Amino acid sequence: MHVLFDEAGKFLAGRILSEADASAQVELDSGKRLKVKAANQLLRFDKPAPAELLAQAQAQAAEIDPALAWEFAPEDEFGFAVLARDYFGDAPTVAQQAAALIALHEAPHYFRRAGKGRFRKAPADVVAQALAAIEKKKQIAAQIAAWADELAQGQCPAPIREQLYKILFRPDKNAPEYKAVVEAARATQQAPLALLTRAGAIASAYQFHWQRFLFENFPKGTGFPALQAPAIAEELPLADVQAYSIDDSQTTEIDDALSLRGLGTGTVVLGIHIAAPGLAIQPGDALDELGRARLSTVYMPGYKITMLPDEVVQAYTLSEGRAAPAVSLYVTLDEASLEIQASETRLERVPIAANLRHDQLDALVTAEWLEGGEDLNENELQPPTIQREQLSFLYRLARHLKARREQVRGKPETFNRPDYNFRLAGHDGGVPTGDEQVAITTRQRGAPLDLIVAEAMILANSTWGQWLASLGVPAIYRSQASLAPGVKVRMGAKALPHAGIGVPSYAWSTSPLRRYVDLVNQWQIIACARHGKTAALAAPFKPRDAQLFAIISAFDAAYTAYNGHQASMERFWTLQYLRQHGITELTASLIKEQPGGAWLVRADDLPLVFTVLGAQGLPRGTRVRVKLGEIDAIALDVRGTVLDVLQAEPVGVGAPAPTPDEDDEESAAGPLTIAVDVGEAEGASADNPAP
Repeated sequence: MHVLFDEAGKFLAGRILSEADASAQVELDSGKRLKVKAANQLLRFDKPAPAELLAQAQAQAAEIDPALAWEFAPEDEFGFAVLARDYFGDAPTVAQQAAALIALHEAPHYFRRAGKGRFRKAPADVVAQALAAIEKKKQIAAQIAAWADELAQGQCPAPIREQLYKILFRPDKNAPEYKAVVEAARATQQAPLALLTRAGAIASAYQFHWQRFLFENFPKGTGFPALQAPAIAEELPLADVQAYSIDDSQTTEIDDALSLRGLGTGTVVLGIHIAAPGLAIQPGDALDELGRARLSTVYMPGYKITMLPDEVVQAYTLSEGRAAPAVSLYVTLDEASLEIQASETRLERVPIAANLRHDQLDALVTAEWLEGGEDLNENELQPPTIQREQLSFLYRLARHLKARREQVRGKPETFNRPDYNFRLAGHDGGVPTGDEQVAITTRQRGAPLDLIVAEAMILANSTWGQWLASLGVPAIYRSQASLAPGVKVRMGAKALPHAGIGVPSYAWSTSPLRRYVDLVNQWQIIACARHGKTAALAAPFKPRDAQLFAIISAFDAAYTAYNGHQASMERFWTLQYLRQHGITELTASLIKEQPGGAWLVRADDLPLVFTVLGAQGLPRGTRVRVKLGEIDAIALDVRGTVLDVLQAEPVGVGAPAPTPDEDDEESAAGPLTIAVDVGEAEGASADNPAP
């Protein structure tokens, strides 16, 4: 005797070896033995053999029309044998009964299961809906196959082009567009990005990187709602100073300015004046919510996305010719020794005499001129009202502050590589197209004006950070436990030392128009300036405030993404520069050996790190001439081959080989793998990034 039974929703058949009241011992054709409960035994038979029965039943089940079976089926609950009699005739064979069982089981849209081997007809409206869904699924499957075929032939269907960034970077794996790309990629054995590029889905490499960034970070666009810049309600005293800002010519968010009083008296007062949007914008208002959503201005060559609307920025920026509201730090110094004697914070209006520009003055305001070694007509300076005597003192002070920090660091800061400036010829200020002619120029970090601003901002951020901590007012700090390899800069709410800069605490506070954490810290500083020792009670953020930690986390993520996009766009324009100038060879230095014998190299005269072959056995720091390969603007990649060894030892007698930066590998990566760490950009780059 044989039995057909249900084993976890699967129909099996075998020979009965023995039986008990509630179960039977059954042997399958494979020799496996199972204990089958009586409730699961659906059909007993002598002939045919179990395997043959299952084969016949499967074949006949495929011929059963489920719609016709649904018409024949009783209205009440029924067993499969009943349907077999109605469908095949009064005396259905064992195989026909088994076929009816399988057909009922495989048509859940027509028949609902009511128990082992028992079913009930689905209502007509449910059947209609199910059939419509099945038909739709067939149509979608056909559409997926058609799209996949088009992609494989090098054509991109419009629906896939419209979903390009979602498919690549945040896919809905159930969407037909995504499934079509996967199917085509599998059929052509190509990566999805390569497949879509070949199919013409990406018309512009620049737009690919730009739209990807917007998709991931500004899905609702970069426009601002209509918001008014609130006026500052309180009456602020007018400072008795003339202040000067020092920025790049393209900078519109002028956050900081400097003033100097008392030269020649033995006691000098340095004024560090920071734009004060925190006096008007309040926590929780519409502009605060906007700033907290964006968290920072986004910089890239030729364009920027500001944290705040331009009309709001212009209301508080330190533009020349006006008395601008400011949070001012006055540092009293001994003119001879440059030792700090006292510091004071004031809320006031500061007359801004001029907005000086790096790119216009760096060639004139040199260290030699400031130290009196060059004869330069001061009328060449624009404006002429700032004197060499003032700049010379500020430069001397900056070098003193830097040397003092280096003592704490335990080693000097070095600026071995220049900063690179990107200019797009003929660019109208809108989003670049990617076809503009690019000019890349250098500005050596540590130049006098650069150093003056950098040290003043570090002094302000450090002084305010310590002051806030001394009054028990929480703030957002950047800290670094040591200079040991792998010890990263962290953001937190505790005033901890920053080993990389060499200060006991460091709270970003000097760029409130372009960094949200600076605005948060400014609110805390304003509370301290107004309330002194009771500031902890009046400050917007209290100790262990959960909002501070949420801001830190959100800012870290956003700043990483924004820096990553800036790095990607600078790499894009560097590759464009190579193309536009027909550069096929360049000189570079080996910086890090890669697995497999390849090396990362850094170009001598361009901001470019890339991979080369043919440098095996050479020491790090060796200068080589490299033949460049094909440029891939989508992957942001170029590779090279070493042609000649120019210098087998690092530059300079006894000089150490250059240490690779933490971001060297990321700098050579394409857009799908870029991951830029939020490291500490010290000096001017930290508080005055290129616009």
